[in-house]
Amino acid sequence: MRPLPPDDIRLWRRAMREVAPLQGRGLPPDRGPVPDRTPPARLASEPAALGSPAAPRPSPPLAPPLDRFAGIDRANAEKLKRGRRPIEARLDLHGLTQAEAHQALSRFIAGSRAAGRRCVLVITGHGRFSGGILKEAVPRWLHEAGMRRLVLAIAPAQPQHGGTGALYVLLRRVQPEHGSA
Repeated sequence: MRPLPPDDIRLWRRAMREVAPLQGRGLPPDRGPVPDRTPPARLASEPAALGSPAAPRPSPPLAPPLDRFAGIDRANAEKLKRGRRPIEARLDLHGLTQAEAHQALSRFIAGSRAAGRRCVLVITGHGRFSGGILKEAVPRWLHEAGMRRLVLAIAPAQPQHGGTGALYVLLRRVQPEHGSA
């Protein structure tokens, strides 16, 4: 195996400077050298840093927190969080691929809202074998622009409805059409 060029080594060190091994674990011997924790010299292609070079940049969140209830009053938010709204439809995503689950969720949310439903349950499962891929993806999908305009609030389900492996989704009301002939 040939040695890495110096530019590649600097890029690797820059990418790995804030990475630390898990508690109680070191790097395996076959993984190569431990990255240098000192800040690397800037490459010529990098723009000059503004402000302090040691100031970390905040990373954008993957999805907004589940228990945010913009647009509904406190009583309705509490009713949703406590599982006290009637569940009008359920979607179980067990066994689906991400692509299948995303399509099924889009159709379910749009169809439920068109049918005038307000509170639906989306079952993602706990992800014991796959690490909870759908459990993490569904909240992100519900916050995408296409679905966000249909969704009013989201909350983790109560244990009797699936607990952390399910979500309550409160849909926006269907607005009556004005000026129909």
